[in-house]
Amino acid sequence: MAHKCNAICDEAIVRKLVSKKHPDLTEKFDRFLLESYIEDNKKVKWCPSTPHCGNAIRIDDDEFCEVECSCSLQFCFHCLSEAHSPCSCLMWELWTKKCRDESETVNWITVHTKPCPKCHKPVEKNGGCNLVSCICGQAFCWLCGGATGRNHTWSNINGHSCGRYKEDEKMNSERAKNELCRYMHYHNRYKAHADSFKLESKLKETVKENVSILESKDSKLRDFTWITNGLYRLFRSRRILSYSYPFAFYMFGDDLFKDEMSKDAREIKQNLFEVQQQQLEANVEKLSKFIEEPIAEQDEKTILVTRMEIINLSVIVDNLCKKMYECIETDLLGTLQFGTHSISPYLSKGIVKAAELSVCHYPTDIKAGKRPAHDDNTPGEATDSDSLLVSASSGDGGCSSRKRNRKESIKRSMIDLNLPSEIVDGN
Repeated sequence: MAHKCNAICDEAIVRKLVSKKHPDLTEKFDRFLLESYIEDNKKVKWCPSTPHCGNAIRIDDDEFCEVECSCSLQFCFHCLSEAHSPCSCLMWELWTKKCRDESETVNWITVHTKPCPKCHKPVEKNGGCNLVSCICGQAFCWLCGGATGRNHTWSNINGHSCGRYKEDEKMNSERAKNELCRYMHYHNRYKAHADSFKLESKLKETVKENVSILESKDSKLRDFTWITNGLYRLFRSRRILSYSYPFAFYMFGDDLFKDEMSKDAREIKQNLFEVQQQQLEANVEKLSKFIEEPIAEQDEKTILVTRMEIINLSVIVDNLCKKMYECIETDLLGTLQFGTHSISPYLSKGIVKAAELSVCHYPTDIKAGKRPAHDDNTPGEATDSDSLLVSASSGDGGCSSRKRNRKESIKRSMIDLNLPSEIVDGN
């Protein structure tokens, strides 16, 4: 490294020079080189798992996608938070903050309490009389909030009047009450479906046990992939349904798009979205009901009926999810003036699972795309946890009204959850 020296000291030369005196530094150099490459490349990011699994994820297409690491964590590649579509990253950030902080507690206090005129602490009324007393000893009128003496009656009110209309205070109180009711409406439904998802996740073991019992019986039915496919379709649609409520909260509220839609246009779009949301909700509940049936105790004829219901509902739910995403991308977000909200596209086969790439000591090889052929569905065992890089491709037959470029050249072994078991086995 001399003045005006034109020699290029690449990674191989650095590695060779370093290894002569300090062999241990070669491994550290490789690690720093890989970390530098990942931090500077928008298409490669560390898995946000806690504790950190040591994996980095590389995508081939749009950064607005959801991926699953080989450690089983599903996350949004763009913002590194949990998978949250159809919410945009900004919507999800605002929603989690709103649920975490005390903004709605403040709204509740505004609606149900009034400040003491002396010490200004919030006071909640616990009786019918409108003369209330704070713990500091100050008495005041609940109707107008003014300080009073102890002889407050309708015929004698000392020092103030309850009959005067104060527009600002009345409007602020009503607005806070409406905002609280609206938030609670969407939050309760979001939480209900999130709780249902957690409870339905326990069905995996129950379904496995039922299938094992049925396979051990002497029956004509030998293939039960239809119930497994229906179960994963239920998980996928239930999560989408849960996150659709935070999306609706911001899409049709005044926080983000107040000046981008007229009141009439907002009402029309909200009705359209809520109709689709209700249709999806009704069919998801039907699918959940049939999957929870104790099929191991049913006779063969009843099992055939249950099988057809689960297959049909899986197809219906998948189509409804597609239509909801098309509505969001085309009719809702697609009509906005500023394209600051992008969502991960809906993939019928589920969130893409990353597959392991071979350990590569030269990031230049990674940049050039030198990697072995791999299956995007089955993650492999890590051969070197210190420099594991896994890859995910967002190619899928799912819908995307924004016409994302998708690579179809990578072979997949993912099962189409919509197909009957005979077709799946035939393929």
